[in-house]
Parts: sequence; C-alpha cells; structure tokens
Amino acid sequence: MIGQLIIEGLAIGACYGLFGVAVAIIYKTSEVVNFGQGEMGMISTFIAYHILIQYQFPFWLAFIITMIFAILLGMFIEFFLLRPAKDPTVLGLIIITLGAEMMLMSLVGWKWGAEQKDFAFPLSVRDTHEILPGLKLNEWTMGVFILTALIMVLLYLFFRYSNLGVAMRATQQNQNAAKIMGIKVERVFSFTWAMSSVIGAVAAMFFAARSVLDPTYMMEPFMRAFAAAVLGGLTSIPGVVLGGISLGLIENFFGYAWPHWKPIVAFVVIILVLTLKPSGLFAKHYVKKV
Repeated sequence: MIGQLIIEGLAIGACYGLFGVAVAIIYKTSEVVNFGQGEMGMISTFIAYHILIQYQFPFWLAFIITMIFAILLGMFIEFFLLRPAKDPTVLGLIIITLGAEMMLMSLVGWKWGAEQKDFAFPLSVRDTHEILPGLKLNEWTMGVFILTALIMVLLYLFFRYSNLGVAMRATQQNQNAAKIMGIKVERVFSFTWAMSSVIGAVAAMFFAARSVLDPTYMMEPFMRAFAAAVLGGLTSIPGVVLGGISLGLIENFFGYAWPHWKPIVAFVVIILVLTLKPSGLFAKHYVKKV
C-alpha cells in the first residue's frame, strides 16, 4: 500500500512539476507569474480534442498540430497583449494574464460548450503492469516519468549550450545589459512564451487523461503546479520539478489519511513557503540594493 501511494504521488507530482516548469520559464525571464497558463494548456487540449473527433486524425498528427497551435498562442499573447503595455508594472502584467485567462475560458465555452468530454489519450490510466508484488504502474504513470525526465534533460542542454538559452539567462539577470550586448530581448520574450505554452500544453493533455475535458478542468492543476513552483523556487527549474514531486507525495499521503482535507494541501503549502522561505526550498534568495 505504501509503495503504491509513493508511486502515485511521484507520478502526479511529476506532472505538477512539469506544468510548474511552464510557469517558471516565463517567471525566470520576466518575473511575471502567468495566471493564464492553465487556460493556455486547456485550449490547446481542446484543439487536439477537436482534431481527433472532427477530422479523425491519428493522435501523433493531432499532437503535432496542437504543438504548433501552442507555439502561436504563446507568441500571440506575448506580442499582442503584453508587449503593447506602456511602462508595465509586474502587477499590471499579472492582471493582463488574468484577462487572457478569462478570454480563453470564455472562448472555449463558446466554441465547445461547458459539457464534460472524454479526451482520447493514447496512454491508459486503467491498464496497469505489475513491476513488483503489490506494486503496479499504468501507462500514464510511465509516460509522465519518461516525459518529465526527457524535458528536464532537454532544458538543461538548451540553457547550458544553446545561444538562445544563454540569451534567455542573460535577459533574466539584466534586461538592459542584455540589450546593450545585442540581445533582442523582445524575441527572447516571444520565444519564452512559445516554449512555456508548448510545455504547458503537453502537461495539460496528461491532466485531461486523468479527468474530463471542460473549460475549467485546468484550474485546480494550475493551483497545484503553482504551489509546486513556489515550494521548489520559481527561479529554479529543477527545484520546481522537485517541488512538484514533494507536493505530490505530501498530497497523496495526506489525502489517504484525511481525504476531505486533500484539496487544501496546495494552498497550505503556498502560505507556509511564502511565510517561511519566500524564495522556495531549492532557489537562492537575492536581495536587490537600491
């Protein structure tokens, strides 16, 4: 029983961490929390659903088309909603992302309705494989573990060795200095939103496979992913994943012991971390001198 709880906690925690990475990538570059991240993933999943149901395309082709849509969506929001803001404050940018959240939710409700739908995901949640006596893994769990590990490796290589990754790190540290060094900061922001949108869309599909598809299905996963990012540290991508895994384990064991209190675990984590260690468990806290 304990082993199964650990496996399930690790799996859902890895999914929280993966979605939290999408939030952290934008925050690392612009210090803005994108509260529309959940709805960006939600509408991308609805696009995949529409392609699968309406055109009967195979999942791999629907997935590729959806990723292209996610890229364009991220770039659209950054270019048309955030970039035109004159002398934006962090609070102002956050309000813009909240507006984008409401806009996307309303658009999906208008196009596809509020009825709950099943998302045909290729990795089954029900089909399990016994790896040890009393310890089972389903296809969804194995997919989450493999995908999270793969994305973490790719992100490490990207930020460590690619010119664009270095430009993103430089923009995070000092935007003005990055501009002086010839880095096109606006393009970096656009690419950051596109990358975040893609990762968020992939994670949203995994969440849809465990639940049902409707315009509000990503609200709770976003709050848990945000709690994971706060726990691990919004400026540390590995920390976000570790925070997600930690939250998944805490939530799973807490839900087993006191199921009625499980929904509040993420909010308690946010409050405790922001009170005791605002930078998160795995990120450094920087003090700016003015």
